[in-house]
Amino acid sequence: MSYKTVFNTSLITSVLIAIQVFSTESTKHQTEEITNMATKKEYQVKEGESAPNFKLKDHKGNSIELNKLKGKYVVLYFYPKDDTPGCTIEAKGFQSLIRDFEKKNTIVLGVSPDSGESHCAFAEKYGLTFHLLTDENHKVAETYGAWGEKNMYGKKSFGIIRSTFLISPEGIIIKAWRKVNPDGHAEEVLASIPEKN
Repeated sequence: MSYKTVFNTSLITSVLIAIQVFSTESTKHQTEEITNMATKKEYQVKEGESAPNFKLKDHKGNSIELNKLKGKYVVLYFYPKDDTPGCTIEAKGFQSLIRDFEKKNTIVLGVSPDSGESHCAFAEKYGLTFHLLTDENHKVAETYGAWGEKNMYGKKSFGIIRSTFLISPEGIIIKAWRKVNPDGHAEEVLASIPEKN
């Protein structure tokens, strides 16, 4: 084998190694970027930070603005759809403890993309006395990281990710629950609210 052939083979090998290293680093960088983006989106609203303000209509047509509720604790919970099994369990759970929440100076707000008419029917059917807010374009849900891709039985879609936020009288997020299990959730939230001094 000639010197020229050896040189060419060595050069080609070096180039291939360089391409492989570059490709690996590039893939690693892209993966890190995607991970960082996902993390940023998932934890857009964090415990210890100010709760983003919003103004939505409830099922009775009243405008509810978060900033005007300062001085009280607020339980803000996002749920997928009125009168579905999991959402009914969750709503009935909060309703069964509504007096206990009131004793702790707490307002409960349920939010979904359903219409006011749907909320009215849901509230009437199960005797719900707390506010059900309509977020039809899911902008508030997006702000709180409660809207995103879901995978049910292998089928991917976008919708509400069941989430709850406990907000202090000063407007600070005390605790955030994500991908909530409706069973026993209301009790867990109630227990997280400090007792009155």
